[in-house]
Amino acid sequence: MTEEKYDTVIVGGGVSGLGAAIYAGRLTMKTAVIAEQMGGTIILTNDISNYPGFKQIDGMGLANKIKEHAKEYNVEMIDKKVTKIEKCGDGCFKVFTKDDFLHTKTVIFATGTKWRKLNVPGEKEFSGNGVHYCGLCDGVMYKDKIIGIAGGGDSAAKEALLLAEYGKKVYLIFRKDKIRAEPINFRKIMENKKIELIPNTNVVEIKGGKSVNGVVFDKAYKDSKEFELDALFIDIGHIPLSNLAKEIGVEINEKGEVKIDRESKTNLEGFFAAGDVADNVFKQAITGVAEGVIAAHSVYEHINKE
Repeated sequence: MTEEKYDTVIVGGGVSGLGAAIYAGRLTMKTAVIAEQMGGTIILTNDISNYPGFKQIDGMGLANKIKEHAKEYNVEMIDKKVTKIEKCGDGCFKVFTKDDFLHTKTVIFATGTKWRKLNVPGEKEFSGNGVHYCGLCDGVMYKDKIIGIAGGGDSAAKEALLLAEYGKKVYLIFRKDKIRAEPINFRKIMENKKIELIPNTNVVEIKGGKSVNGVVFDKAYKDSKEFELDALFIDIGHIPLSNLAKEIGVEINEKGEVKIDRESKTNLEGFFAAGDVADNVFKQAITGVAEGVIAAHSVYEHINKE
């Protein structure tokens, strides 16, 4: 890998990175996509009904379609974790894995995010044993059980709808007075008799024996702060995976997102970013793919200028 120089290396294999790969390939640039997991976190999404061209598709299906499209343009796919990125003396970059590196003229940074945690007692102890972050992955284990979801956004609402297919009862626990769901998902939540809302409430502790058997609230609900549950799914947002960019001198905002302009450029020459790791306000699969495409075009112009 160290002998040849790529035109661009795309760090991150989610739909933003794969979208960038399609256009980088179409523009005949020598391109590699490197990621520990191709497809990104969207592969854990059960129902996508807002991606143009598909009335309904799951995350794995969408990611695979974009990946296969990228492969049509001779894009190299590398299943490895990136450990470090360095700026070279010639103005290029080295993208390191555990045992090697890629030499590239430019970088498109599309690492996405990871799940935000509650950081309460019991969360770490019961992780994977009653505490979960992905309903599609782990919901089937709780058929006819009582399930809680911590979170009040649209993602948590969709998680509740999915988990209601498995559980006997689903409680949506959130700290504000209203859930912030898209109108269509709000309507589905309100119409689902299995789902009950617990507003203005925080989970402050997760309890159990061999596995989770309940949680503790910061205020009483039905005359008690202790509440019985068989599982708690946590959906309170994401944390940008921006450390590799920050280490090389890329400017990061107060939320930990990479700052980009309308051309997906960062403050570092030759370093571009796209998708959920970037400081866009509206984070969707389609907007992330679009940013990846813009980044690929910006790379093409940068290389031709140089």
